[in-house]
Amino acid sequence: MKAFCGLPIALGCLLHGSAFAQLPPITQAPPPYAFSNWTRVGTTDHATEYGASFPSPLPSPYPENNLVPLEVFVPDSRGPVPVVLILHYWGASDLKVERALADDLAERGLGSAIMTLPFHLQRTPEGHRSGSMAVTGDPESIKFTIVEAVMDARRSIDFLASRPEFDPKQVGLAGISLGSIIGSAVYGADGRISRAAFMLGGVDLAHILWSSARVVPEREILRKNGYTESTLADDLAPVEPLTLLKSRTAEGNALVVGAKFDTVVPRESTEDLIAALPHVQTLWIDTGHYGGVFVQNRLLREVSKYFAASFGGEAYAPPRRILAPTIRIGADFGLYEGFDIGVGVDFIPRRDLRSPIGTFLLTPRGPRVFLGQGIDRALGIGVLVTPNHVRAAVLWSIVL
Repeated sequence: MKAFCGLPIALGCLLHGSAFAQLPPITQAPPPYAFSNWTRVGTTDHATEYGASFPSPLPSPYPENNLVPLEVFVPDSRGPVPVVLILHYWGASDLKVERALADDLAERGLGSAIMTLPFHLQRTPEGHRSGSMAVTGDPESIKFTIVEAVMDARRSIDFLASRPEFDPKQVGLAGISLGSIIGSAVYGADGRISRAAFMLGGVDLAHILWSSARVVPEREILRKNGYTESTLADDLAPVEPLTLLKSRTAEGNALVVGAKFDTVVPRESTEDLIAALPHVQTLWIDTGHYGGVFVQNRLLREVSKYFAASFGGEAYAPPRRILAPTIRIGADFGLYEGFDIGVGVDFIPRRDLRSPIGTFLLTPRGPRVFLGQGIDRALGIGVLVTPNHVRAAVLWSIVL
């Protein structure tokens, strides 16, 4: 088993060594804990907000990381009510998106709690950015983060189940990006979760790390230390969410929101997540990983509608599609024109990364249209139409 301490995590590796050696199985439930009472923080449009915290069941050598904060929202409706645990995205600097989802849920009479993931926000060790220690070029550090996050989430559910305001038999989970990846492991490990919404997530950790446009520096560290995607998969097997999902026996259902042109969590990883869920509905948006921001409110409303209908015993059917602009940034190379950079908006709907491309580009040298065929995640070949010429061209771009 390989381990590497890159400069950003060198101290962490030195301090984490003994913790890694004693890493418990990801399926191990946290030990019982006597929770203290929560504190009323204020009110939102549709809920009363409380603050709570507890020690992580899997402490790290960093005191800041070892206290798990929860932002809990109790709707104005009478309880006990269903409750949804919300897990945020990688590198979050605030919880605005998650709080918006919590308010949507409260408007529909559902409670929620937002849990801060390891090494994020208040849990970030001094001298580091939020999330920078959560995903690194060291598989041992990644495994520690995942196991800690799963145990933290299960203890969060313990806390919510102890509150009379919530129905312990109606517990849901919603995750965004990294929160969705972690959430899929939590859903596989904890049968108390009966409803789940996974947004922009997936399974097959090694494939995500080996393909994601978001982890290029971390992947280079892995390559320099002799890893391949296959050997990385072997190393991360003890924390692979797909394994947990396949062994889950509890009944439940889920909603998966995916991005058709995602290069952060590859589409095939999202499809593998969908295939692993026996009772699942899907919603695809015509964007990359970050393009959901253009339809964020609509997506959050659909997720809250799913939970409200599902917990209420009603049928939920996701919309066939949510119209979102397919926006790309990149560079084109046209015969005689040479290279140019630009921002484009697709006007031809695409099914997948290899479908025909039709995009209107704004560049420093003026507007132009690219018409061609997608070759892979980033490359298209075709023609570039300018006010004066039609030339053979190549387009390299990423979809937001």
